[in-house]
Amino acid sequence: MVFKRVVQFFIVFLVITSVALGAGFWFAQQRLQQSLQLAQPLLFEVKRGMHARTVLQQLQRQGADIHVSEAYIVSRLLDNPSRLQAGVYQLSKHDSLRSLWRKLRQGEQHLFRVTLIEGRTLHEWLQTLAEAERIAQPMRYDNKHEAAEQIAKLLALDSHTAEGWLFPDTYSYLAGATVLEILREAHQRMQAELDDVWQNRAANLPYKNAYELLIMASIIEKETGLKGERKRVSSVFVNRINAGMRLQSDPTTIYGIEPFDGNLTRAHLREETAYNTYRISGLPPSPIAMPSRASLEAAAQPEHTDYFYFVADGSGGHVFSKTLAEHNNAVNRYQRNQR
Repeated sequence: MVFKRVVQFFIVFLVITSVALGAGFWFAQQRLQQSLQLAQPLLFEVKRGMHARTVLQQLQRQGADIHVSEAYIVSRLLDNPSRLQAGVYQLSKHDSLRSLWRKLRQGEQHLFRVTLIEGRTLHEWLQTLAEAERIAQPMRYDNKHEAAEQIAKLLALDSHTAEGWLFPDTYSYLAGATVLEILREAHQRMQAELDDVWQNRAANLPYKNAYELLIMASIIEKETGLKGERKRVSSVFVNRINAGMRLQSDPTTIYGIEPFDGNLTRAHLREETAYNTYRISGLPPSPIAMPSRASLEAAAQPEHTDYFYFVADGSGGHVFSKTLAEHNNAVNRYQRNQR
């Protein structure tokens, strides 16, 4: 009888223990998969060698709804909170302990983004990058010419300037990326885009090489923001070059003025600089801004027109003219009357 009772007691003990273990396992699984209940997406940094418990303590301080000791024990029992990769991570409102450890083990770091806008100079881009989140080693220069020359050296370009050589786009990067890394990616993009456009250019363009097309694309970019006008603006400049006329482009002249206060004067137009296309023939020596793909294509595939002039119409577009007389009439109508 005693043996029978011992066996029965042991069986009951095993059943109770199994139920308790099963309940504990179920509870632990639930806790592992339960949302951290963040009020909003959370950015946090994991430093090299950081312990899992320290990660949990940091998350708790930043608003995660967790009990550190309980979360750590559950994680140790049912997950593998080790081999955590350093970096900056983002947790959503729906992330759990399980997804947390997966991200940290696999290094699923948060991608930051910065938008570098077409028509801006490299100097302006550097200011944007200096203000971007989590980018290391900002670069600051006194003026646009110094910036373009120094970056050209850092990127080991054949050109003396990096102006125009970087493709405008939104770039993704990890925390700690350097300005030079992003600029190098932008240069590779521009090189690929320019090569493609150059290979598909129209015949009989007045450009000796792809770099001259890049220069023209930058001028088009500064002259008009309307997609439908770019190829027409391109045709005007091509027609002027073919006719031996000067480009007479305000944006090129402005690029050669340092510093420029926003007021283009007659004295500026008379000044002899390498970029004053009222005084020099042909193209300026370098691009004057970062051109978009649309402006590259416009330079490579201009419209076939008889236009030699254009003037802003005050609404963001331009009026195009074939003769100087037509142009002067348009200037009188759209610019002098506005003044």
